[in-house]
Amino acid sequence: MEDKALPAGISAIHTACKELYPEQTDPVQVAAVLKYWLGGPDPLDYISIYRNTGSPSPHWHYVSYGLSNLYGDKRSYTEIEGLSGFGFELTFRLCCDEEAPPSWPAELLQSIARYVTSSESVLCVGDHISWHSALDGGEGRLEHLLLCEDPQLHPLTTDHGQLTFIQCVGVDKEELQSAQWWNCLGVLSLMAQHTVTGGPLLVTDMRRGESLFTVDPPAKGVVDAGVSSQGSLLSGVNALVSWNAPPMTSDPQLPRPMEEVKVQLSREALLLIPVVIRGRLKHGRHFTFKSMTGDVCAVTLVVGGVEGALCSEASPIVAHGLWLQVFLTSRELESLENGVRGLLEARVDEFEMSEVHVQWTILQEP
Repeated sequence: MEDKALPAGISAIHTACKELYPEQTDPVQVAAVLKYWLGGPDPLDYISIYRNTGSPSPHWHYVSYGLSNLYGDKRSYTEIEGLSGFGFELTFRLCCDEEAPPSWPAELLQSIARYVTSSESVLCVGDHISWHSALDGGEGRLEHLLLCEDPQLHPLTTDHGQLTFIQCVGVDKEELQSAQWWNCLGVLSLMAQHTVTGGPLLVTDMRRGESLFTVDPPAKGVVDAGVSSQGSLLSGVNALVSWNAPPMTSDPQLPRPMEEVKVQLSREALLLIPVVIRGRLKHGRHFTFKSMTGDVCAVTLVVGGVEGALCSEASPIVAHGLWLQVFLTSRELESLENGVRGLLEARVDEFEMSEVHVQWTILQEP
């Protein structure tokens, strides 16, 4: 089909791919049987799959169509000023193991797109996705994703706004944790230096049996030095979180100081607390756990020096609607870390910090 016959949003992506793969005029394409805007389950209308023969790792290159504004009408899932739809499409690069590209990466991208459209969460370069199972459904070690700008498909200005191609890169648990401690792009830059961990195009190889830190032991020191000097760029995560307090006696839309509160976090969220303390709070930065269940519940941890905070050392617990802020002194940071360790090791069922009356428990996952 000629570009001029295509809707402008589709044409913009098609043209970018054609410039990268001029000889592949008819790539393999996975299409939603029933489009999402007609009531189907899959938000991505199409996923094109190209064979990239570049050095050092020939691979399949998956490119989505659907999170940006493809048609210029109400079939776009959202409208954000200056952006085409959500402002991004997803890509994925997989080592060529077979003559034909496997279908599971297409389903992986559809699953991510379902999360984006259902939660209206805009993914950004530098984000991560905790997947918690092998990306291909097998037994491999790559169970999570780090997000970067696709190294070959550059940002576009389309008729409907700006569009960035966000590449999903498969990583193992240790690489994910290092990205959380420090930052995603820093870890990916280390992975890009070695063919086995992706090379310059950050190709995912589900056969990979070694972590970055086994392939390149000094990389651990680079991450540790980055955490010590820069802290973590991770300012918040979507998590299973809830909190409750005594009945309100004032307008819930106004900030209200409280004497005590009970906070529940999932085990996965609690595992991040040491990361949050070392990489964020001790560097004078805040951190937010935002509910991933569709409501607007959130808990933000705050320390001295954070601008715009509602809480303070004099009023350490403040709620604004369903948003809770908790101010922590250096003494309370230690109390929080020790208490969370007790929860995770099942030595206690709940704990309360030494000075601020915040009670913490594990929120059982459904």
